Amino acid sequence: MSNKYLLEVQNVHAGYIKDVDILQGINFCVEPGELVTVIGPNGAGKSTLAKTIFGLLTPHTGTITFKGEKIGGLKSNQIVQRGMSYVPQIVNVFPSLSIEENLEMGAFVRDVPLKPLKDKIFDMFPKLSDRRKQRAGTLSGGERQMLAMGKALMLEPSLLLLDEPSAALSPILVTQVFEQIKVVNRTGTAIVLVEQNARRALEMAHRGYVLESGRDAISGPGLELLNDPKVAELYLGAGKH
Repeated sequence: MSNKYLLEVQNVHAGYIKDVDILQGINFCVEPGELVTVIGPNGAGKSTLAKTIFGLLTPHTGTITFKGEKIGGLKSNQIVQRGMSYVPQIVNVFPSLSIEENLEMGAFVRDVPLKPLKDKIFDMFPKLSDRRKQRAGTLSGGERQMLAMGKALMLEPSLLLLDEPSAALSPILVTQVFEQIKVVNRTGTAIVLVEQNARRALEMAHRGYVLESGRDAISGPGLELLNDPKVAELYLGAGKH
């Protein structure tokens, strides 16, 4: 493990059934403060990679190292305590609770004053600040994604995993959510962005990985991948979203 990496995934095989690998030898790394995106067609293993990193799936083989510690096989609550947060694609807020209550739920494992944390999140997401007593279930899709990110950031993580944050959003809401992702990254939080909207993701990523059939087929700086004909070959429609 190089000291330059916050997260390093080495030759990881993983899947939902024993001896059936969806990830087939993935190699992947993230530096502190970096925004790294993972793109690829449906079934390539993008969400499986996020779930494996976060401890929702256990690697069959290979190693996952975070902050110099091997975390493969740890449970997700143990990984949270080490400074990683995860925003899943679906069911990522509590609809019957208010915006403010959702943020408080995000910090349930922390024994610290919540007001300074909430103030920091509301500064980062001003659209939520004026509506802090509103039920989360009444928010738009884009606003729910912002709340989900804010809830995850209540843990003040070193690394934030985002799984398909633009899913089912209109183009206007996608733009708003991606702008907020950049705001979060500028605070120094490293981000792994698993995303179908390849063009938008690569435009703002420091680096990107293209997955194909459970393998990291191509990797490199985001803008280089955006203009790489091999990306379009492996991921049809990569530049058309």
